[in-house]
This record gives sequence, C-alpha cells and structure tokens, in this order.
Amino acid sequence: MFPIHDENPVRIIPYVTYTFMAICIGVFLWQVTRTQGDQNVIVYALGVTPAVLFGHMELQPGLAWVPSSVTVFTSMFLHGGWMHLIGNMLYLWVFGNNIEAAMGHIRFIVFYFLCGIAAVFAQALPETTSQIPMIGASGAISGVLGAYILLYPMARVTVIIPIFIILHRVKIPALVVLGVWFGMQLFSSITASSEGGGVAFGAHIGGFIAGMLFIPFFKYAKVPLHIPFVHFNPLERFMK
Repeated sequence: MFPIHDENPVRIIPYVTYTFMAICIGVFLWQVTRTQGDQNVIVYALGVTPAVLFGHMELQPGLAWVPSSVTVFTSMFLHGGWMHLIGNMLYLWVFGNNIEAAMGHIRFIVFYFLCGIAAVFAQALPETTSQIPMIGASGAISGVLGAYILLYPMARVTVIIPIFIILHRVKIPALVVLGVWFGMQLFSSITASSEGGGVAFGAHIGGFIAGMLFIPFFKYAKVPLHIPFVHFNPLERFMK
C-alpha cells in the first residue's frame, strides 16, 4: 500500500520537513546529472560504509571527502534511484508535518537526525566489516513513522492499494498502515540475503523503534501519547 494523504491537519508550516525534502531532491538531481563513474564515487564518498566507520578499512584518498563520522549525516541525503527517492519523500510528505508540529522545528531537526543515526547503527552493528555503502533517508523517516504510530494511531490515512492492474483508494487508520509497513520490514529483514547490496531493512527497523523511544522526550507536553493495543479489546463489542 502507498500512503498519499492523512486526515490530520497541522496549524504550522512544516519548514523543516520541506527543507529536508528539498535537500534530498536537490542532492539527487546533482547525483543523476553526474556520469555513472562519478555517481559511484559520490555513494562511496558520502555514504556510510560500516567497515570504514568502525575502522576496519580506509577509503582510497580520492574517496575520503569527509571524515567517516560525518558520512552518518551525509548519507541521509543520498538516494539510489528515482523510486528510492520518491518512496522516501512520499512518506516524509504525508507523516513528517504532523511530527514536526508535535515538537516544533528545532526539536524535529534533532529528532530526525537522532533517528537517522540510530538507523545507521542498527544496520551496521550486526556486520561492522561490511564494505557496502548505505545511503538514503529511510532510516530517519522510519523514526518519523515510529513517532506517528504513537501520537496519531487512529488518524485516517488515504492509501493506494494495487490489486492486479486496478488501483484501489481506501482510508485506513495509521495504526494499520504503519503496523503493516513495520511488519513487512521485519519479515524482509529475516528473509533477505546479506550478500550484495539491497534495501537496508535493519535501518528501517532501527529507525522506527528509535522514533518510538525518542518521541516521549521530544513532543510537546500537551500532545498526548497513545500506546497501541493497550486499550484495544477486539472482543469488547461481544462482551457488552
């Protein structure tokens, strides 16, 4: 399913969300206008390579554009293709504005980067000698999704569900949309092969959990926190 809109209005202009989107789009346009060789250099120079981050290897001098610790941040603004970019920007567009409104602009910047950092380490720690660079805003955005599911679990989200060749547009609670998304990441992380490149499912899971853990400390006190399923009893209607 692909979320395209949520029925959860905000009273602020989410400048930070828009800025992150603009930077990601601008950086990607810079990437795709380079030669294929230069694009590969950019990924290795500004992406996070676990083996480099943990000191198991060093990049060639021409690839060491920034210190390895800085790549934890620069990697969040790189993407591996149009679908990678569009998917991430769609989720940030739908869910980011509400999380920014729930904590304010400055705290949202800190929250976003902390979730991104947690995502990087969740992916890298299990295999610190990996020489495969990681790029993408997915980990940080996963943190936004983790926060959303605790703040607005019953917000209605319009999603597109492709069934065969027909696209169905339905409205589903965020708890279901994001719960299914997280379940898919968890299942994929278990079944995916660790050989070669691919989707960093570990980063998605790590970022999502980080968002859930961080949100109580970043949200405004007036914004209520909801714990999914704590007050949900599927048999309640039959017990009355």
